[in-house]
Amino acid sequence: MKRREFLQASAAAAAALGYSNTASANEPAEISQALSDHKISSIQYDRVRLKYPRHVGRNSRLGHHGNGPTVSICKIRTDKGAEGWGTFYAGRDRAEILNNSLKGLKISDLITPASGIKPSAPEQLDIALHDLAGKILEMPVYKMLGAAGPESTNCYSGMIYFDDLDPEDNPEGIDKVLENCRYDYNFGYRQFKIKIGRGKKWMPEKEGMQRDIDVTNQIAKAFPYAELLADANDMYTYQDTIEYLKGIGDTELYWMEEPFREEKEGFEKLKKWLKENGKSTYIADGERLPVQAQLISLAKQGLLDFYLTDIIGMGFTPWRQIMPRLKKLNTLASPHAWGSMLKTCYISHLSRGLGNIPTIEGVTCFSEDVDFSGFEIKNGKISTPETPGFGLKLLK
Repeated sequence: MKRREFLQASAAAAAALGYSNTASANEPAEISQALSDHKISSIQYDRVRLKYPRHVGRNSRLGHHGNGPTVSICKIRTDKGAEGWGTFYAGRDRAEILNNSLKGLKISDLITPASGIKPSAPEQLDIALHDLAGKILEMPVYKMLGAAGPESTNCYSGMIYFDDLDPEDNPEGIDKVLENCRYDYNFGYRQFKIKIGRGKKWMPEKEGMQRDIDVTNQIAKAFPYAELLADANDMYTYQDTIEYLKGIGDTELYWMEEPFREEKEGFEKLKKWLKENGKSTYIADGERLPVQAQLISLAKQGLLDFYLTDIIGMGFTPWRQIMPRLKKLNTLASPHAWGSMLKTCYISHLSRGLGNIPTIEGVTCFSEDVDFSGFEIKNGKISTPETPGFGLKLLK
């Protein structure tokens, strides 16, 4: 998602879900006082470099995803020496404007731990303010959220792309995909999300569909104790989806993500087919260009099992506000995280804080700029550190 799409998703979510981002009247006085004692002294812009363990190739819609992103961040410092930082989807100029306009404000003017950032707080500071509040209060973010979720959450590898198609002059084939799965399995993952839809852009349609089926079945055979998810990035049709599901036969999928552009009729037909064929596969959607009112409508009708809007695109505070609504609708959540391990880490706190997130998208990254060591992935689950804030340390 682009930054403009992030902002649109956040605003649309607020309107669709009818939440009010106001402070809790039940905030303990000592917490409010602790945040009031700190005032913003500076907001600084910076960037951190993240590296994937391997080159990530194409999906059904986009070309090569490369070797890892350089992520914009901001660091908020207070007059008492506290510092919080986080992903910042805005530029250096915006950081300078915020630095000039917010300097001297009390942290309590911008965030309430019980509910998130206030209307007076720029949404680009959502992550950094949560991190800062946690550090001032000497507690991890998940405890500010209520610690209502499990101590660890399933975490799937979101890095199984069309690497069988590369290099273009001498493709390595399915063995390369299996090699990548082996790396991720050894890294600690026990779920793989498989990108499908090769026949929509990169291969002849018939051959591409067969390759999607063969890749899925060969991964299932090679890793019988792993759980598989599939993601077509909205490039299948309903008929493509059924052809694929028939083609993989007895291979079970945990979920089918973005099979085609979300809409009532197609999801009703897909739900019916899954039920008639004894499949427990969930339908997951809401990542690309989400229309929040439509997603909520689908959830109300029992047609959307997993709500996937991006953790940054929606915003950390809006996700906090949405979750109770999703629980009432019996709709599960797994915020989109692709691109950055930072997102995976933020979601782990959301899961441990609020629950209702059975699995998290894992985006394996290494960095000389960020210490990810508190977020170990072991036997398929990701841990959440007990250190204050998000538990992510800058190394520069």
